[in-house]
Amino acid sequence: MIKISKKATTIAIVNQKGGVGKTTTTVNITASLKALGKRVLLCDFDPQANATSGMGVDKNTASPNVYDVLINGADPKKSVVSTKYGDVIPSNKALAGAGIEMIAIPDREHLLKKALDSLAKNYDYIFIDCPPSLELLTVNALCAAHSLIVPVQCEYYALEGLSDLLSTVRLVKRGLNPKLALEGVLLTMFDSRTNLSLQVAEEVKRHFPGQVYATVIPRNVRLSEAPSHGMPVTDYDPYSRGAEAYRSLAEEMASAEG
Repeated sequence: MIKISKKATTIAIVNQKGGVGKTTTTVNITASLKALGKRVLLCDFDPQANATSGMGVDKNTASPNVYDVLINGADPKKSVVSTKYGDVIPSNKALAGAGIEMIAIPDREHLLKKALDSLAKNYDYIFIDCPPSLELLTVNALCAAHSLIVPVQCEYYALEGLSDLLSTVRLVKRGLNPKLALEGVLLTMFDSRTNLSLQVAEEVKRHFPGQVYATVIPRNVRLSEAPSHGMPVTDYDPYSRGAEAYRSLAEEMASAEG
């Protein structure tokens, strides 16, 4: 899946449907790959800034943030905050209006790409936590990324909206980022005790043959609790099923490099 290069592999974690484990995945895969010795940067590109606070960074005071980089021309290097879980470019609620402000900026679809390209040599991976929409911010993330991970929750209507996401990806590939690839589909909120979870998992595998990660993220209360403590689940409760699953995903991704 992932090829080794001197510059970072940039992966957008995207699903315009909220509540699918997108931010949880971004935070925990960042921390788990860092624990494997990888150099990892998390770019929080969601105005809710939950990935920022989930990495232990104060979203209200972190400055400059990703909005300042995109709209005010701040130096991307100065926006990076180092934490023990990995580096972070923080977000802020001001990003919510950036889509409109970008309209007047030339080559607006590539603003994030330019910023991240200037940092890529310092990292093995850059993960972008996308907003739950398919507007200009997400298009920027897809233009900046080599590939995308799509978290899909193992619940009713799981595949609803994925066709819209895949059409957006096709449009971006056609006109803006021809090399954009699907890194993988990640099953989240899996409950092995229910037939529904098993049925959804089978349906997703039918739709995306050979592209679904072997690692499945379980429904786990520790995953829900960790963000309120400002830390990944791998630090909050390293022996929980959620932490074990994200460590397993990190190992699966790292082994795919070879």
